[in-house]
Amino acid sequence: MEKHIMGENGISYTLGADGLYYPDLYLPEETEYPIGKHGMLRKTYLKEHRKGVYLELVLAGKLNAHLHQIDEECHQMMDGLVEQMKEQQGVTEELKMQDQMAWVGRMNNIRACAEEIVMKKVIYTN
Repeated sequence: MEKHIMGENGISYTLGADGLYYPDLYLPEETEYPIGKHGMLRKTYLKEHRKGVYLELVLAGKLNAHLHQIDEECHQMMDGLVEQMKEQQGVTEELKMQDQMAWVGRMNNIRACAEEIVMKKVIYTN
């Protein structure tokens, strides 16, 4: 028996140890992007709750690009929300100079709220 054969459909096959031929399938090349916290959270969510979407992205070679896009979208949304909330709650540089601990407390609260909104609207959606 030959080790490698070409099928009529144009797919090459390799002989396995059990005597059966298996198709030589390869995933498409993916562009490597840096993935941050939000991208990793999205990946975990897709793996655990949206397996079909996850597999579709992997097989199409688009998972890394999708995670990078989600990460960028989350950062932009976080920046915008933090600025809006700072303005609405009156958190200014003047407050920072007058009472640093109050400023830090308010900023931590604003960031936590913005993070929760981003998680719900971007990461944990279909």
